[in-house]
Amino acid sequence: MSDTKDSGGNSGGRKPLTVSRKTSGTVNQRFSHGRSKQVVVETKKRRTVGPGAGDAAQPAAGGAATPKAEVSLEAKLKAIAAQRGITVAELIAQQKALAERKAQQDARAKEIERDKEAQDRLRTEQERKIQEQKEREEAEARRKAEEEARKVQEVAAKERPDRSPKSRPKADFSAAPPVIDPEADEAAGRSKRGGGKSPRDDRADRSRGEAPARGGASRDGERRRGKLTIASALGDDADRQRSLASVKRARERERERRMGGTSERDKVSIEVTLPETITLQDLAGRMNERVADVVKFMIKQGEMLRGNDIIDADTAELIAAEFGHTVKRVAESDVEIGLEGVDDREEELLPRPPIVTIMGHVDHGKTSLLDALRKTDVASGEAGGITQHIGAYQVQLKSGERITFLDTPGHAAFTAMRARGATATDIAILVVAADDSVMPQTIESINHAKAAGVPIIVAVNKCDLHDANPDKVLTDLLQHDVQVESMGGETQAVQVSAKTGLGLDELTDAISIQAEVLELRANPNRDADGVVIESQLDKGRGPVATMLVKRGTLKRGDIVVAGTQWGKVRALVDERGQQLQDAGPSLPVEVLGLDGAPDPGEAFVVVDTEARAREITDYRIRSKRQVAGKAGAAARASLDQLLTKLKDGSVETSELPVVVKGDVQGSVEAISQSLDKISTEEVRARVIHGAVGGISESDVLLAKSSGAPIFAFNVRANKQARDLAEKEGVEIRYYSVIYDLIDDVKATLSGMLAPEKRETFIGYAEILEVFNITKVGKVAGCRITEGKVLRGCGVRLLRDDVVIHEGKLKTLKRFKDEVNEVSSGMECGMAFERYEDIRQGDKIECFQVEEIARTLD
Repeated sequence: MSDTKDSGGNSGGRKPLTVSRKTSGTVNQRFSHGRSKQVVVETKKRRTVGPGAGDAAQPAAGGAATPKAEVSLEAKLKAIAAQRGITVAELIAQQKALAERKAQQDARAKEIERDKEAQDRLRTEQERKIQEQKEREEAEARRKAEEEARKVQEVAAKERPDRSPKSRPKADFSAAPPVIDPEADEAAGRSKRGGGKSPRDDRADRSRGEAPARGGASRDGERRRGKLTIASALGDDADRQRSLASVKRARERERERRMGGTSERDKVSIEVTLPETITLQDLAGRMNERVADVVKFMIKQGEMLRGNDIIDADTAELIAAEFGHTVKRVAESDVEIGLEGVDDREEELLPRPPIVTIMGHVDHGKTSLLDALRKTDVASGEAGGITQHIGAYQVQLKSGERITFLDTPGHAAFTAMRARGATATDIAILVVAADDSVMPQTIESINHAKAAGVPIIVAVNKCDLHDANPDKVLTDLLQHDVQVESMGGETQAVQVSAKTGLGLDELTDAISIQAEVLELRANPNRDADGVVIESQLDKGRGPVATMLVKRGTLKRGDIVVAGTQWGKVRALVDERGQQLQDAGPSLPVEVLGLDGAPDPGEAFVVVDTEARAREITDYRIRSKRQVAGKAGAAARASLDQLLTKLKDGSVETSELPVVVKGDVQGSVEAISQSLDKISTEEVRARVIHGAVGGISESDVLLAKSSGAPIFAFNVRANKQARDLAEKEGVEIRYYSVIYDLIDDVKATLSGMLAPEKRETFIGYAEILEVFNITKVGKVAGCRITEGKVLRGCGVRLLRDDVVIHEGKLKTLKRFKDEVNEVSSGMECGMAFERYEDIRQGDKIECFQVEEIARTLD
């Protein structure tokens, strides 16, 4: 008890219990912001607890602890607390927390065990239900099979003829061949000689309900034994085979008897899949019916149709219902279901190179920047120094990483190309010239990238120029919601120079970092799919499509469907002209073997068979025609409205028809869209035909019949087409830069605009007297009060400040002489064209009309 007294009586500070078992020292503790503290550390030797100390801490058997046990427990707690450097209360709190945590863990383990047991019970119950459902289905299938067999037996029993002595026996064609029966022959002879029943007796038997003898058993035997020849009659009685024609005739008569009888064979009802349109022949095949039966049914309904005639789904459903079948309606678009395949599993995905699109304003250095990355000179091959179609390239960095670049045009006419480039990419590099800042196509590129949801990396180009201002570029981008990292945003910005190579390594590092963030992966071990970047008609290779593989691997021999075109891949060529056996994800290749040039931006997929490819393309072609038909109807409606306006005189429209031929589909599309944009309500350019390839004789004939010029963009006309164009007087214009083509069309449309009429006031005159002159009419004697009057000018007659007449001045005389001009303050004579209602006191307003040529903005 001495320990308890010492600890309780020490109120001034904490002292060790035994001096000999203690060593002390100081420790310097350091905290944040440069603070420190000296702490006294005491080291105590561990007290030796007797063997009964552990038991003393437990309560007695009666449930209450003895005072000695309490003192021993308290001493033990103090020793442990002193050893750990904490108080007894903290030690008790720790022990309670540990006990609560252990209890929570035990409860959690029990709960997990209960959940596992519940899941096991649920899984067992589900397996039991599945097994019971399977057994029920098997039992139902057996029951249906037995029911079908029973029905077949009943039908066969009903159709089996009576076995009466007077009826003929059933012919068994599978048994041994019949033999010649002498008794049957004798009976047959009596029948021929008139010994048998007459037709009148047969009718009497039928009226009494008896079956007619039909010539007796001899006739039946005679029919079954086949044709009687001299050899068979003189030969022995050996068995003879029945002829095949006889068997066939017998089966045909038996079938006709069953079809014409009262008891018909029960038909098996099947489910017929009906598309939106179907031929009668195809419908009969799906119903397992003869085409002739379906045609007869339609004739009975009053429809004279043949087997290859097409009917709609409603008519086909009625026919199927009449034949006792059920119908399943499907849409024509169901042919595209499952075209893209199943989704890839996570373990099948592998890293792929990023697809980067370089976008920006024209002449900001996009292609030159790509040249610097590829260490090649692509820009020198572009006419006029501008990119006119999408170029797809793959670059291998020094680190071994690969990056696929798409170079898009920056001219305003290539909006659709930029949109396609943005939707097919993973990262967009926005190239902005440091000396030109943000321009219209820059804003449009930002909008395309945001609409596609791809991250943007800003490349401030031409930083080597003396008037470069990169900070202004980054500031201007803030107006379009592009905030770079240096200004607190998330968009990376790199200052580069395509000419000197400044910042190219930083740009590739930024692309690699962004690609790591995106975690770009794809499954190469599946059928390929992707997007068509560009397409063209090559004179030596045929239709060529530049495709970008997104998933899978495209191999030679694959059957590819791209839009409304399909074909088997004959060759794969990369941007360097090398032949490839296959193309993996993110690799752009030129594909040869399609039956036509697909539209850029169309998705392509690999299918299993040519039949599936034809089915898909046929459906897409039909859908395209239907859309074109609807658009044509809308255009006709618009034309009717336009004709109504023309009759009313409210609008006058002039049209310039043109024929456009280009090297690639994207260029033709860009030219057509540009011509639509520069058209107005008064004048418009209409592309009556736009296609890829050189100019042929059919193009010249079309232009001749339409009165249209031919615009050739990076293509030429063959000799026959040139000779025909010269003979027919068709103009062919060749262009390699889209600027020049648009400017020429704009100048032509400007010349078709009606000139603007501008009115200029020249003078006033007052009528002093009206003279009536024979053979001339009324002439007004006037005084010029303001300005002057010119002969042939326009005049308005004012009476009480109200315009009474507007026309032209016919005569202007001074005394008796015709003059060209009369000035202010002078008197003259005037006469109007086809108007004589003039009075004294009226005023004449004189003006001139000038015609000013108009241009398109």
